[in-house]
Amino acid sequence: MVSREHKRAALHEKLQLLRSITNSHAVNKTTIIVDASKYIEELKQKVERLNQDISAAQTSNDQNPLPMVTVETLEKGFLINVFSEKCCPGLLVSLLEAFEELGLNILEARVSCTDSFQLQAVGGENEEQSESIDAQVVKQAVLQAIKNWSEGTDQQE
Repeated sequence: MVSREHKRAALHEKLQLLRSITNSHAVNKTTIIVDASKYIEELKQKVERLNQDISAAQTSNDQNPLPMVTVETLEKGFLINVFSEKCCPGLLVSLLEAFEELGLNILEARVSCTDSFQLQAVGGENEEQSESIDAQVVKQAVLQAIKNWSEGTDQQE
């Protein structure tokens, strides 16, 4: 049988642990429990705020998920810009494959894939091609490559 003194000591020990966890300076049992209840409510509010922040961040990512694309016609070729505020692993490969399918030779390119994705490329038409390509065709091919990449990454998540 557990004596009353053992029970009292165990309760006192648990109250002191609760007091230290909740950073309470209370001395009596009732106040320690009230402080613990307030602490739990504060934690619930923090969790709710964090969930709202996460939801807002996901919404803002969903609103602008695809990179922006511009294609300008140069004297002999195109200036292609692709920009996304978020990192896009695997997108560069998809874009290069699209350029290859178009028969576009990349003459010069700058790429940044750290916190965001940015590609600036100068592409010229392959001289062996019989048909010439216009900027709209290049832009559509780039947008299709981005769409294919996006669908592939959505399926992996």
